[in-house]
Amino acid sequence: MLPKVWGFQQEATSENDYKQYKGEVVDQSSNKPLVFATLTVEGTNITTITNTEGSFLLKVPKNMTEGNVVVSFLGYQSKNVPLAQLKPAKNTITLLVSVMQLSEVNINAPKDAAALVRETLARKGDNYFDDPTLMTAFYRETIKKRRKNVSLSEAVVNIYKSPYSSVRQDAVELYKARKSTDYSKLDTVALKLQGGPFNTLYVDIMKYPEYIFSDGSIANYKFTFDRSTRINDRLIFVIKFDQLETINEPLYKGELFIDVENRTLTSAIYTLNITDKVKAAKLFVRRKPAKVDVWPTEVAYRVDYREKNGKWYYGYSNVFLEFKVDWEDKLFNSVYSMTAEMAVTDWEKNVTGNLPKNRERLKKSIILSDEAIGFSDPDFWGEYNIIEPEKSIESAIKKIQRQLRRAKPKGGSAAAAR
Repeated sequence: MLPKVWGFQQEATSENDYKQYKGEVVDQSSNKPLVFATLTVEGTNITTITNTEGSFLLKVPKNMTEGNVVVSFLGYQSKNVPLAQLKPAKNTITLLVSVMQLSEVNINAPKDAAALVRETLARKGDNYFDDPTLMTAFYRETIKKRRKNVSLSEAVVNIYKSPYSSVRQDAVELYKARKSTDYSKLDTVALKLQGGPFNTLYVDIMKYPEYIFSDGSIANYKFTFDRSTRINDRLIFVIKFDQLETINEPLYKGELFIDVENRTLTSAIYTLNITDKVKAAKLFVRRKPAKVDVWPTEVAYRVDYREKNGKWYYGYSNVFLEFKVDWEDKLFNSVYSMTAEMAVTDWEKNVTGNLPKNRERLKKSIILSDEAIGFSDPDFWGEYNIIEPEKSIESAIKKIQRQLRRAKPKGGSAAAAR
């Protein structure tokens, strides 16, 4: 557990310690929800993002009455919204598309896409955090059978982030977590996600390029310029990449969003090429029953970075995995999907450079749904910023809490969900 010396993120003791604002971020013209838009309280490191439905939940200390919330989204003009104008619920924040001038595209335009990617990776020590950093992050993972939630785990974790120029890996410490799993819907297959928060942390390409662009494998890709866009009034080049046709191993394809002036990766969206399902299955399936085939049908990743005072840092990532489970003695197969996402909601410099003791660190083999307990308390997260649940997840949470209330023994407390 965290020592109580943390000054910037202490656990709330009552609802009166913080204020919360709910709402959505949308395109001003089409009213289309903007997914994974970033909201940051100006002058602080408090931040959150919108979910896949464009909704957000932002919590700030109650004594913070002035200042602005900066709302930003790739390809749109950023907007400053005064805290005083936000209501507790039903806020709608609209953003305007950032219009590109043709002359802008030609300024400092590089000629070689592959060379730009190599230079960007090489400059991580210049453009990204160069101090040890202590981050608070919210992590959620879900397992669905087709469209029904069968497992839901959430956690607040502490990330001891080492400098981007360092080869030392990050350490993760579990602060608070809850989970619920309906094993009756899992076809007797205990489908679990191994690695927990590390699945999302390792999507930080600039810290862990070896998982996608190692020194040896970057030559196995073809890089091409696609288009240009803007974020926070900065020119961003979009570079498409895909593995060469001569490469047989399953690699990746997707888009890299690079700040042209500073050679900084601001976002990446990519998928695994599943050309050989047997080889792809070996990458993800650890154990399975003898009479069942399990293989991935889709594996997708996303990472977004944020900037403060000229330095960039890991802000959000998600992983989506879809599997087919085919039983030898059943006519129809089952389709399962796993989603893991993590958002940094606060951070400060780790001035002492201290790391958690080994016994307090999360192991990379962790299965969060086996570790976490609880779900009965609707105010479980207190003042911590979390990713607003999507409607399907919100419905699942309410259903879990109803079941726990019904199961509550007279004169006792609700049993922990396990």
